[in-house]
Amino acid sequence: MLKVENLHVHLNTPAGVVKAVDGITFNIQPGETVGIVGESGSGKSVLAHSLIRLNPEPPAVYPDGEIYFEDRSVLHMNKKELQTFRGKEIAMIFQDPMSSLNPVIRIGRQLTEAILAHRKISKSEAKKKAIELLNDVGIPDPAVRMRSYPHQFSGGMRQRVLIAMALASEPKLLIADEPTTALDVTIQAQVLDLLKSIQQKYGTAIMIITHDMGVVARLADRIMVMYAGKIVESGKAEDIFYHTSMPYTWSLLRSMPVLGSTRHRLISIEGQPPDLINPPKGCAFQPRCPFAMEDCAHSQPALEPRSEAHHLAACLLSESAFEEKKNQMKGVLSS
Repeated sequence: MLKVENLHVHLNTPAGVVKAVDGITFNIQPGETVGIVGESGSGKSVLAHSLIRLNPEPPAVYPDGEIYFEDRSVLHMNKKELQTFRGKEIAMIFQDPMSSLNPVIRIGRQLTEAILAHRKISKSEAKKKAIELLNDVGIPDPAVRMRSYPHQFSGGMRQRVLIAMALASEPKLLIADEPTTALDVTIQAQVLDLLKSIQQKYGTAIMIITHDMGVVARLADRIMVMYAGKIVESGKAEDIFYHTSMPYTWSLLRSMPVLGSTRHRLISIEGQPPDLINPPKGCAFQPRCPFAMEDCAHSQPALEPRSEAHHLAACLLSESAFEEKKNQMKGVLSS
């Protein structure tokens, strides 16, 4: 359904050219849930916005690569084609619901406008559909809450409204950009369960972008790990969590809190993400990697298959060497 080939996205700034997305290739099948994880600044949101051309142009340019949605080139669409494409084929749930909703317009009007933008139906039919969508996303008394303003909803309820708006035209792909960041843990779980139920009802493919490994563990079939504008590991959820083959992914997992652990403090990833204006010549993670070798500073590893055909990792270490180094690290930490 969605095919991204060798995509490069550069941002022209006064300080220089930021290589926000640097040669990414992947695809998404109908009904699939794909998670994209990584630290802030790894290029996740720029990649997501590129899929529907939401990055301001300029400063954003696409010097190489292609994005195909059902064999149509997104990068070659004109403004009119993009207006029809956005929302109807691919919809997006943004990170902050309060800044995404107009504070002085009632929820019902905002939702019916989203429906009318892509469907040739009457206002009364759009209103009925809006009430149905609010009911689908778990808003109580949807007919009454249509007259409410955004500030009269809780954070979790506003996020549900955004999901309803994204579903207004029954898109084939739903991009959720950090949909649970501003929510407490209980509401996070409710929103993730809601996305699952929506997918089952509408058959929508989902791309979820987050820095929280726990979120993708709960929702994603397949996970792509991003660092410095590149995919550094990709595979099924069980491969990423139980057969990690890239030190950056391992470091992300190691930094997660573990229920019942006797560890007194969280383990962070030392150092800072690289400067994407002047990225390192070799592996971008090398300055922060606890297993870095001399070759890592000079050779940029390719994303290559591991023992499982669909499990890819960009690391000069072989699987066996990486496992040995991980075991050595565990021994040092336990002692």
